[in-house]
Amino acid sequence: MGTVAALVIESLARLGVEHVWGVVGDALNPLTDAIRTNPQVKWIGVRHEETAAFAAGAASQLSGVLGVCMGTVGPGSIHLLNGLYDAKKSHTPVLAICGQVPSGQIGTDFFQEVNNDTLFADVAVFAQTVTSVGQMPYLLEQAVNAALTQRGVAVLSIPGDIGGAELPRGTRATFVDVQQPTPPHPEALQAAASTINAASKVTMLVGMGAREARDQVLETARRLAAPMVLTLKAKEGLEEDNEFQVGQSGLIGNPAAAHALESCEVLLMVGTDFPYRDYYPRAKAVIQIDSVGEHIGRRTAVGQGIVADAQLALTGLLPLLDTKSDRSHVRASRDKYEAWTRHHRRLGDPAHDAHVPGKLRSLADNPDHAIRPEAVAAAVDELASDSAIFTADTGMSTVWLSRHVTMRARRRLLGSFNLGSMANAMPQSLGASALDPTRQVIAFCGDGGLTMLLGDLLTAVAYRLPVKLVVFNNSRLGMVKLEQEQVGLPEFGTVLKNPDLAGVGRACGLHGIRVTDPGKLHAAIAEALAHDGPVLLDVVTNPDEVSIPPQATIGQAWGLATARLKEVRDAGQRGASAL
Repeated sequence: MGTVAALVIESLARLGVEHVWGVVGDALNPLTDAIRTNPQVKWIGVRHEETAAFAAGAASQLSGVLGVCMGTVGPGSIHLLNGLYDAKKSHTPVLAICGQVPSGQIGTDFFQEVNNDTLFADVAVFAQTVTSVGQMPYLLEQAVNAALTQRGVAVLSIPGDIGGAELPRGTRATFVDVQQPTPPHPEALQAAASTINAASKVTMLVGMGAREARDQVLETARRLAAPMVLTLKAKEGLEEDNEFQVGQSGLIGNPAAAHALESCEVLLMVGTDFPYRDYYPRAKAVIQIDSVGEHIGRRTAVGQGIVADAQLALTGLLPLLDTKSDRSHVRASRDKYEAWTRHHRRLGDPAHDAHVPGKLRSLADNPDHAIRPEAVAAAVDELASDSAIFTADTGMSTVWLSRHVTMRARRRLLGSFNLGSMANAMPQSLGASALDPTRQVIAFCGDGGLTMLLGDLLTAVAYRLPVKLVVFNNSRLGMVKLEQEQVGLPEFGTVLKNPDLAGVGRACGLHGIRVTDPGKLHAAIAEALAHDGPVLLDVVTNPDEVSIPPQATIGQAWGLATARLKEVRDAGQRGASAL
C-alpha cells in the first residue's frame, strides 16, 4: 500500500522532475513528507511562493522537463499566481500542486478556504480538486498530460486528508506526451513561395519558435538576401554568426530593424507572436509561419498563413524559392545596424565620460559621473562564460542586456518577456542554477525588481545556488520614469530609497560587492563571476540614462524635454521650500 502523496512524488520522479519549489504548510505535509523519503526529488523551500513558480517555470524552459511548484491552503496558493502566469505566457509546462482544506469542509467557507478551481481558471489549461481517493491517479494523469501536450500550467488541488490517504497496491500513473511537429500543407508553401518570388525586398521577423531551425532560417535569409529582425527570445540560438540579423524591434529596438521592416515589400514571419502592433510595417504582404494556428494574423494582417513547425515549413519552402541577386536591401539594413552598434559600444566603455564627446553628453544626462548601465552590460558580456545562463528583470535591465549581451555559443536567456512582470530575474536564476550548480547563471536585476522579492536571497544561500545577481541600482523604476517623461510628465513615484544592497546581501550570507567608480567596474565584475558561491553585485548606475526608441517621434522628444524642465522646476521649488 502507498499514499496518494507518495504516488504523486514517485510519478513526478519518473518524469524526470528533480526539484519541487514551494513553502511548506499543513495541507502539503503528506506531499513534503513523501519528498523527504524520495531520494530522486529535492524540496527547495523558498520565502515567497511567487519565487517558487518563477523558478519552476525557468527550470522547465531550460530543461524541457515539467516544472513543479507547491503552495498550501488559500494564501499560499494565491501567491503562486504571478509566476504561473509567466509560465503560461512563456508556453512552458508547469504543474502547481495546491493544498486545500479537508475534503469534508470544502464549500463551507472554512478557514483559509479558496476555490482553487475558479482562482486558477484563467491561468491553467487544467485545474481540478481531488475530492476522493478514487479519482487518483486519473486526475494526476490528466493534469500532467494537459501541461505537457498544451505546454501550459496545470493546477491540481489536494486536501491534506486526501494526500495522506492509502491507495490500492500497484496503483500507478501513466503519462503520454502526444505533441508532434506539425507539417506544412504543400499548397500553402507554394502560395507563399509565389508571393516571395515576386518581391524584390523581403524582410524576415524571426522568433523563438525558429530557434531549432537555425540552418533553415539562415539559408532562407541567404536565398532571399533578407535582413532578419530577431525578437528578444530569438537572440538565443540565432544572433551569433548571423550576417543577416539587424537586432530587435519594439521599445528595445533600433533604427536598422525599423528600416528593414518599413522598406520591405514582403514580411516573412517565422515562429513569432511578436505582440507590438505599432511596430509592424503597414501595407505590406505578410506571410506567417507558426505551429499554433490561433497565432496567425492576431498581431498584423496576414495574407498567407502556414500552420506548421518552423523547421519543417522552411525545409519545404526552400526548394520553391528563387535566389535573389540584388542585395541592396540587406546591405542597407546591415550598414545601419553596424553604425548603431558602434555608437552603443562607445556607451559601453567605462571611460566613455572621460573623452570629449562623453564629457559633453554627461553635462546633460550624467553630471555626477555615475556608472553608465551600458558599461555594466558590456563588461558582463565580455567576462561571462560562453555557456552562461542569463535572466533579466523586465524594464531597463532587459534593454541593456538586449543591446550589449550577445547570446553566443551555449548561452541561454530567460525573462518575463511575455507577461512583463517585475521581480522575475532573481527567482528565475535560482531555478536555472538548481538544474546545474556548476553552470554560470547571471541575473540582470533592477533594484526595484530585486527588492520586491528580497527575502529569497536567503534561498540562494540556504541551497548553495551560486547565482550572480548584477543589480542596476539607479534608485529608480527606470522604465516607468522613461514612460512618464516621453509623454511630458515629470517622474513621479519612481524614486526608490534603497539601502546598501551589497550590505544587505552580505547580511543574508551572499558575497556582496558595491561599485560606484566606473574605473573599478571591470575588476568588480571579474571578482563576482570568479566567486564560488552566490554574489550580489550592487552597481550604482546613472538614473537619467535614456533608452531611445528605434523611431523616436517629435512628440516623444518634446515630451522628454518638457518633462526634464518640469523636474528641474520641481527640484528648485523643493529646494526653496527647505530654506
